Amino acid sequence: MDRIKNVIDNQINLNAGKNLFYKDTNLFSHSDELISIIDLIHKADDFTLNILTDYAVKKCMEEFCRVNQYYNFNSDSQQELKRIYTELVSNIKNKSESLETSIHFHKMKLEKWIAETNPFSVKIYEKQDKILKPVPCSEYTPELQLELLNIQLEKIISPVLDIGCGTKASLANYLRDKGIEAYGIDRFTPETLFTKSCDWLEYDYGTNKWGTIISNLGFSNHFMHHHLRTDGQYIEYAKKYMQILTSLKIGGAFHYAPALPFIEQYLDKTVYQITTNEINGEIYKSTSIKRVK
Repeated sequence: MDRIKNVIDNQINLNAGKNLFYKDTNLFSHSDELISIIDLIHKADDFTLNILTDYAVKKCMEEFCRVNQYYNFNSDSQQELKRIYTELVSNIKNKSESLETSIHFHKMKLEKWIAETNPFSVKIYEKQDKILKPVPCSEYTPELQLELLNIQLEKIISPVLDIGCGTKASLANYLRDKGIEAYGIDRFTPETLFTKSCDWLEYDYGTNKWGTIISNLGFSNHFMHHHLRTDGQYIEYAKKYMQILTSLKIGGAFHYAPALPFIEQYLDKTVYQITTNEINGEIYKSTSIKRVK
């Protein structure tokens, strides 16, 4: 199985960054090593094939998000992507068509899938080059995140939740090393006792649960992106934003950047204390929303 997973990794890397909307019938290529494992796939049982399909789906979504962090894939879209990869694996296993034909139709299905799940992709990529330039997305050090969000370590109220903690969950690990109960959620973070791989729009934040919630260039950055789009999920983000505030304990706070003045101005000032901070050298501001009752 490890050999097949390595081939999946290499196959995705071979086509990494390619523009699905680029008019080239031979956009996707396959490696010789993919041909070499066809017999292994042919002999694999359904359980093994399901594991491999899930692995391919995960790697595919990681590649999409590497190119554009603003892609959003909810549970339904992930199930559809799995169906697409299940069909590909089935065609390869059963040798129902040539490998070139299977890959060609796989590319067409992926193009249709990304256009339906993230319509903005068509508008920005249909006239771009064959290889796309990724939208920058970086994991900041814990110390820098706390500085940018104006959070004093000794005043943090636990438990802490980092929304968009990154694959390394650096901030959550840093806080736990300091003896602070901290957790993290992200689309591609490994599942551990204190990190969960999930979509932040589908996560259950609870009620009166968190002492501190942190999201640096995460939730609010994507909320802003959807707010500015005509086809954005701004309603879903607004609802989830209010759920996040409701999940705070009294005295707890939600720290995030960039600031969201278009929704912050409507918050009940008798319930929430709003503090906005300038960030030196940055074009955006950070906000702290403290629940006071």
